[in-house]
Parts: sequence; C-alpha cells; structure tokens
Amino acid sequence: MTSTDHAPERLPGGVTEARITVNGEETPLAPATPHTTALDFLRERGLTGTKEGCAEGECGACSVMVARPGVHKPTDWVAVNACLVPAAALDGQEIVTSEGLATGGEPGTMPSLHPVQEEMAVRGGSQCGYCTPGFVCSMAAEYYRPGRCEHAAESFAADPDAETGTEAAADTSANPEHGDPEHGPNGFDLHALSGNLCRCTGYRPIRDAAFAVGAPADSDPLARRREQAAPAPVATEYTQDGATFLRKRTLNETLQLLRERPDAVVVAGSTDWGVEVNIRSRRADCVVAVDRLPELRELRVESGHIEIGAALTLTEIERRLGGDVPHVPLLADLFPQFASRLIRNGATLGGNLGTGSPIGDSPPVLLALDASLVLADVDGERVVPLADYFTGYRQSIRRPGELIRAVRIPLPLSPVTAFHKIAKRRFDDISSVAVAFALDIEDGIVRKARIGLGGVAATPIRSLATEAALVGKPWSTETVEAAARVLRGEGTPMSDHRASALYRSAMLGQSLLKLHAQTTEAVSS
Repeated sequence: MTSTDHAPERLPGGVTEARITVNGEETPLAPATPHTTALDFLRERGLTGTKEGCAEGECGACSVMVARPGVHKPTDWVAVNACLVPAAALDGQEIVTSEGLATGGEPGTMPSLHPVQEEMAVRGGSQCGYCTPGFVCSMAAEYYRPGRCEHAAESFAADPDAETGTEAAADTSANPEHGDPEHGPNGFDLHALSGNLCRCTGYRPIRDAAFAVGAPADSDPLARRREQAAPAPVATEYTQDGATFLRKRTLNETLQLLRERPDAVVVAGSTDWGVEVNIRSRRADCVVAVDRLPELRELRVESGHIEIGAALTLTEIERRLGGDVPHVPLLADLFPQFASRLIRNGATLGGNLGTGSPIGDSPPVLLALDASLVLADVDGERVVPLADYFTGYRQSIRRPGELIRAVRIPLPLSPVTAFHKIAKRRFDDISSVAVAFALDIEDGIVRKARIGLGGVAATPIRSLATEAALVGKPWSTETVEAAARVLRGEGTPMSDHRASALYRSAMLGQSLLKLHAQTTEAVSS
C-alpha cells in the first residue's frame, strides 16, 4: 500500500489505511516512512512534549502510554519508549501522550492537570522540564496499574500505623521505615521509573510525587478505559519511499511471507532494531511485525513443561506467572535486572534470543533452566535445546524463514536458583558478566547442576566443567571453592570498556561462592 490518501480506505485482504488513535483522535500514519519512530511521528504533529534524549531507550524522555491487552483487566495502560517503536507498529492502536493526560475544561478555560502532573508540579519534580513529560507518562502507567492500590491496602493492613497517600509523601522517610523502600505507601512501584533519567532534581521530589498520588477517580476516563477491550491487532501493509512494514493476522501467513521474503527484518518490541535504526541509521526494505500474533502470545503448562510464547513481553510474563502457570523464581530474579520497565514493556524472550547477543540477560537464565526453543516455518515445527541453539557470535541454527514460536521450560524446577548480573549500575545497564544457577541439592549432596553464563564467550554458554565438578559432591565449602576455581576458567572472556578479562573470570568464581554463602543456611535447614 502507498499511503497518499488521508480518508479511511478498505484494501484487499481486509487491510485498512494505517491510522493511530492519538489522545482520542484518529491520525493517519502517512506520510511517515516505515522506519519513522513513534517519537518523530508525534513531534511532527505538534505533540512536542515527547522528547528525544538518547534515541536508545535509556532515558525515558520519549515515554508514551499504549493501550494493550490487560493481565487483570481488559486493558492495561503500558508505558513504552516512543524513540524505539516504529510508528507503523502502532497501526490501529491507541496511545496517550503527556498532552493527552490533562482533562479539558469549558471552552476558553485551561485544562485540568492530571493527578500525576499536579503532584510533579507541587512537589518540585520538574526543574528544566525536559524529562518531565516522559516521567509523567511512566508514572501515569503505574498510576493506572491494576492492583496498585490493593498492594497499598495490604501494606497498611500489615502495618496500620503506616501513613498512606499525600500525607506520607510529606515525609518520604516514612516508607522505608515500614518495609520495602521501592514501593510507596500508595503501592507505587518505583521500578516503573527505572528507565527515566533526570539530570536536575536528584530524584527525591519525583519519588515524593510518585508516593503521593492516590487512586484514580471513578470519573477518570483513562481509568474507565481499562474496563473495555484493548484495540485488536490489525493487518498492516504500509509502503512509503520504497520500504514496507507488514503485519499479518496469523502465524501461517507470517511464515509464508518470510519464506517469500527471507531478507525481511522481524521485529516484536523493536527494542533492538530501534537502536539500529536510530544510532546506526540502518534501513530495511521490508520489516515484518510478529508482536501481536496470537500463536506467539500463549502461556501454558503442558506435557511436563511451561511454554512461554516468544512474543509475550517480559512484563506480561512477569505478571502472568504464578497463576495458572507456576511461578519461576529464576525468571523472577531476572526480570527486575533486565533493562528497565519501559524496555520490559516491549522486549520479548523471542527477540532477546533471536538477536543472538552474547551479553543478553535471558540466555544464561534459560540455559540454567534447561530450556528448549520451538522453531517454526512453513514446513512445520522443531524443538531445539537452547544449549544447541547458538553457533557463533550472533549466529544460531535458526534457518531463513524460521521463527522462534515459544520457549519451553521443563518441570519440575530446581529448588536452588540464583541470577547474578555484574554491571556498573544496579538497574538499566548492560552486563559485564551474567551467571545463572539451578541446583538440586538433596541431603547435602548436589544431585543436579545447570549453570548458564553470559558475557564470557562469543555466545551464551553452559558451564559444563563446573557442573561436573559439583554433581555428586557435598554442597560444602571445600567443594564450592574447588568448583569456583574451575568456573573461573570457563569461557573465553575478553577485555573491553565494560570489564577486563581477569575481572570477568574473577566474577565467575565469586558468583558461585556468593551462591553458597546465600544458600548454605537454607539448604542445611
């Protein structure tokens, strides 16, 4: 389709002219190109609250809210980095910018500030103001998160002397006294802001604002919107300036397309491809979106394993595990350390594995979980152990035209697990070394051991020699110190701007010693 007309048009195959609902108004995508980011699309239409700070998804100045299928309600408001998402990927979708949060008043009067905007203003959360719209959108998404106020109610029930809401925010030292310093007395999770950076405030007034917001009013239109279904995925065929963005309705249609166009770039959350477009000026003749394919968005237990759809976002997985599907402690360790909430709202396991990066955070964890991948093409499916998937630097056994459909984690899960990420920052950083452990220890003896490593070789690897040094031996100081010496020699670490090879090797051994120190008391009891 060449988008030149602005009137809605029905096209062959049930495709309509590409349009995005922005702050309640339908907006044609044309004349944007398929590689135009949502950030540029919005700014070109006068919505300049959305800012570009880094173009890599690390600063959050570009944050906007998107209506997505909900976990606990029909719709969740989800904050994403507009600098990474192609505008074409939002065809048929509904987004809200910082400008759309304010409530319009009578003609000739100023709009009323949103509660999040009001708290940011009165508590000094905005100084130069450049980052403020992004903070406001990330805060608003958390403000509308189902269950946030129930979390606050549970905390208050556990400690009825704890203050809540605006009164507590006047003394932000109150919350750490009563438990978790990363959750406010109003249930606000500060991890929602982990992808937003501010150079001016020192963050405390922003935290004050976050901990001061109450529950959405019954009359709040964005709160009411959660009770209605999110926009359904639409088939997209958008061509401009010789490039095409495509989204098919089904997996079979997508696989047939990839057979015909093996050169196409496949995207889900675009958290990796968006950086390539922005920083390295990469362009593709054909981009194929798979993020809304229902066949890639299932989460279920069957035949002795958990199956996680490759296009589920990390946030969706995190919030859905523990219900009908068992909780996976090792994944729970991973998620808070994987980039930021803004990235996790778009990133997928399929994308993290598909890029083949040796420093991706999920491969070491999935290797420790003994995961397998379901690879699909037009000829059918095959199941491949993740340990056999990577063949070289950013290379794998995945064939042209093949997609990762799902990740399978065998049951039962090992009871002793840990994920250690060594990086320069605690959150929102690339790892220098990543180590994941999954051990079965019975009567003080290591019966099974699986250790996944990242950042110490051209690919993520299993630590087979160290596993052999542990299995069948007592979980004792002597055994662990000997195995730690073996672990230091695993892989082929290199020196770069993040860490030296010697430091990486030292951290491998230290991780095992740390695990032993953390678990000895639990195992012995």
